Amino acid sequence: MTEQELKKLLRSMSLEEKVGQMVQVTGGFLEEGAVITGPAADAGLELSDCRLAGSILGIAGAERLRKIQERYMEQHPHHIPLLMMADVIHGYQTVFPIPLALGASFHPELVKKAMEMAAGEASSAGLHVTFSPMTDLVRDPRWGRVLESFGESPWLDARMAEAYVRGYQGDDGDLSRPGRLAACDKHFVGYGAPVAGREYNHAELSEHTLREFHLPAKIAAIRAGTACVMPAFQSLNGVPCTASQKIVRELLRKELGFEGVTISDWSAVGELVAQGAAEDTREAAKLAIEAGVDIDMMSVCYARELKGLVESGEVEERLVDEAVWRILTLKNKLGLFEDPFHGAGPEQEKRTVLCEKHRDLARALVAESAILLKNENEILPLSPEKKTAFIGPYVDSTDTCGSWAIFQNREDTVTLRRGVMEGGWGAHASFCHGCDVLENTRVLGFGVEEVFGESEDREERIREALQAAKEADGVVMALGEHTLQSGEAASRGDITIPHHQMELLRQVAAVNPNVVTVVYSGRPLDLREVSACSKAVLAVFLPGTMGGAGIADVLFGKTSPGGRVSMSFPWSAAQIPVYHNDYSTGRPYDPAGAEQKFVSRYLDMPNEPLYPFGYGLTYGRFQYSPVRLSADRMKAGGSLKAAVTVKNVGSAAAKEAVQLYLYDEKATTVRPRRELKGVKCLYLQPGEEAEAVFEITEELLKIWDRNMEFLAEPGKFMIFIGGDSRTDNGAEFLYEG
Repeated sequence: MTEQELKKLLRSMSLEEKVGQMVQVTGGFLEEGAVITGPAADAGLELSDCRLAGSILGIAGAERLRKIQERYMEQHPHHIPLLMMADVIHGYQTVFPIPLALGASFHPELVKKAMEMAAGEASSAGLHVTFSPMTDLVRDPRWGRVLESFGESPWLDARMAEAYVRGYQGDDGDLSRPGRLAACDKHFVGYGAPVAGREYNHAELSEHTLREFHLPAKIAAIRAGTACVMPAFQSLNGVPCTASQKIVRELLRKELGFEGVTISDWSAVGELVAQGAAEDTREAAKLAIEAGVDIDMMSVCYARELKGLVESGEVEERLVDEAVWRILTLKNKLGLFEDPFHGAGPEQEKRTVLCEKHRDLARALVAESAILLKNENEILPLSPEKKTAFIGPYVDSTDTCGSWAIFQNREDTVTLRRGVMEGGWGAHASFCHGCDVLENTRVLGFGVEEVFGESEDREERIREALQAAKEADGVVMALGEHTLQSGEAASRGDITIPHHQMELLRQVAAVNPNVVTVVYSGRPLDLREVSACSKAVLAVFLPGTMGGAGIADVLFGKTSPGGRVSMSFPWSAAQIPVYHNDYSTGRPYDPAGAEQKFVSRYLDMPNEPLYPFGYGLTYGRFQYSPVRLSADRMKAGGSLKAAVTVKNVGSAAAKEAVQLYLYDEKATTVRPRRELKGVKCLYLQPGEEAEAVFEITEELLKIWDRNMEFLAEPGKFMIFIGGDSRTDNGAEFLYEG
């Protein structure tokens, strides 16, 4: 449809039709014989509110959505097609590792390929928009939604944001092409910093912290062309983002130039009443439309109140027209006026979903994102000729895709046992559960309550596990959190592995010290005791559909673990937040120095995390040359190159994530001691060496100065290049400005 035709359509629509375009409901409302249940009923919506709703969410399937689209368009006065949206967070039915794990791959190019595949599957199943990526910077692992983030580095988050958006939408941004999915960056902004790590809690961020750390990934997603942006649930510095003209209209639209669709989070407009920002749903609707929220997801506010607000003159109709224009423009970019099904169909869906190519990449990304945290005496990789007992609740679990893998089929998930057996490594392996993932615990999921008691055969399971451990040369313990213990509404104060699993680990380690622990989780955990009881620790997070196959590949050395810590593993939850890019202090603590009193330190624990950002072992061993700079001075607008030669002096082929860090030695604002500014992934055979070259540009040096201007200040800078954020392999240069 041409722009002129689109404008003509907008002018011909009634106010009721236009408001309808701004309402989003769950897909069940528009299915034949719809019945309102659960959270939808809690929202107060009725079928009459949804008759003209312009978009739906939460359901998929080509045939199912085709029927809904046909019925809706037939009944709509102007036959305008629906937008079909859903949470495709890290894969549709081929589920890739959780985003925090994808961040740990330090490999945006591979992540982009994964999201291309996710888009292909989801669009073949009839979807048009995904509520992804979540680009919230995170520093508090108590918050369950760190699962959806890429970690604590603004630079890495920004690269992953670009990878996600371009993977979904294509490098050319042509959404009309089959296999493309419109991205929705979320949550704008500061959602990743809830006070005390408690879900839905408010955030308190200075403007400097907001711009320095929390905005870069958002800006990257916008520049990559994200079609939609979702304002955050929470209040930021006292004002709910859903009602903030400063956040949405001024910062997002005017300053950052975003021209796409804004959509509220689930019931966020209605929740302005509970937050105390609005007296009732009428005022909530007025605040949200004036702030610049185009689509109201799952609340009655726009559906019930917006038409009356316009008719009474309390809200200008031009605000409605602007929002509807953006919505219609998105539908037009998707080509829905020409093909309301966007190329979806049962045959395409069957060919695409869970195809071999997708499963192969999912398997590779498990290894790319698995972080080897410890490998004492090189106990890994395992030998298939030795007896290995695989023990723990995750040996046979198919619940390893994460709480946001809402379209997965459990039977498609490769378990650890299956991965070992199908990989040909099971001749001398034994398998037993030992215990359940949880005991004596109640967990709430998305409308699901699970209560875990103590299994009747608990003692027998433990005896079986201990006997298997005694008879084996080594033990692989498959332990971790339950899926519902991370994700949305899953904050935890105690971020250790469940206590009964730890008791099993202690008992096994007492009878066989050759323990390798594979940790499944949706967040960095406190792994002090796990590490103490294990000769090797492999963090796999929630690895997705091909998890068991990819983990087995790593355990038996078919491939080397490639993950690096994207969010620091704390020594203790009491340190939180602990992260690599913290500011210098006037009284720094030197752990290598003499005992000091009046310095920035704890009396009872180290300052540093247990496993720092960027850290990760491999089966190779890498040697770095000193940093070489192409010049020791740089002028305004210029650049220089920093390089190292990296050699694999080990006996196995492996990936090395070569990391570039920057330190601004003196500035008008205090600077982080280390800031990640570049990564080069090298894959080297034993004895092979390669050069990693980074370009240092003026843009990399820019900071928010004391006057809140974004610029590069003259002065001395240190460049560090190494294998993690602690590297001291550096060189200095002068930026002359």
